[in-house]
Amino acid sequence: MFPIKDENPHFLTPVVTWGLIAANAAVWLLVQGLGTRPAILDSVCHLGLIPGELLGNAAAGSVELGPAYPCPLGEPAWITVVSSMFLHGGWGHLLGNMWFLWIFGNNVEDSMGHLRFLVFYLLCGVAAAAFQVLSAPDSTIPMVGASGAIGGVMGAYIVLYPRVRVHLLLWLGFYVSTMVVPAFFMLGYWFLIQLLLGAVAPSGGGGVAFWAHVGGFAAGALLVLAFRDPALVRRHPHYGWRGTRLAGRL
Repeated sequence: MFPIKDENPHFLTPVVTWGLIAANAAVWLLVQGLGTRPAILDSVCHLGLIPGELLGNAAAGSVELGPAYPCPLGEPAWITVVSSMFLHGGWGHLLGNMWFLWIFGNNVEDSMGHLRFLVFYLLCGVAAAAFQVLSAPDSTIPMVGASGAIGGVMGAYIVLYPRVRVHLLLWLGFYVSTMVVPAFFMLGYWFLIQLLLGAVAPSGGGGVAFWAHVGGFAAGALLVLAFRDPALVRRHPHYGWRGTRLAGRL
């Protein structure tokens, strides 16, 4: 299931959401060379978050990121907790993350205001990184991607706008269709899948950082209670469990 759009208007111009998308695109172009080698390998090696290196648990040496590309393990670089949020492993990784950020980010920004949303987003990314590091503290596999922070945006969305209708693209083999579901169904399903896959995935293995998704989502669902602006959410017809019914009456 892939979200196409939601039926949720926003009142503020989502300048921070746009800015985050632009920042990720700029890093992909200027730092990661649009995914070409060696730029993408250099960026993942030096700016990606390596749990074992960050905690000092990794033995001296290097990890192979690709053919004839050893990534040396050095001193802990705490800046990678933030820099890794703006790196991606490929075009699909980048475009998928930015699409989810656009669908759900503008309405979450609408509930907080611009500066609060930026701080909220970064904190969710830090929480996601912490969950992934704790799940595999000895791992030497670099973690990159905005999906942990975006998971926080999705966690906030399910708290703020659980009954908003979300249009999904559904494909099963050769069968392609669309369906409309409430946000709590789509986002709850996504979170459950991350939990299940995180439980069965090899700890510290390569691939998707499922526990970063779980940690970001949980952090977002909690932090939104402190970051939402009562004056902004009060004017929103879709806010809360009764919001969609209120919007219908209006």
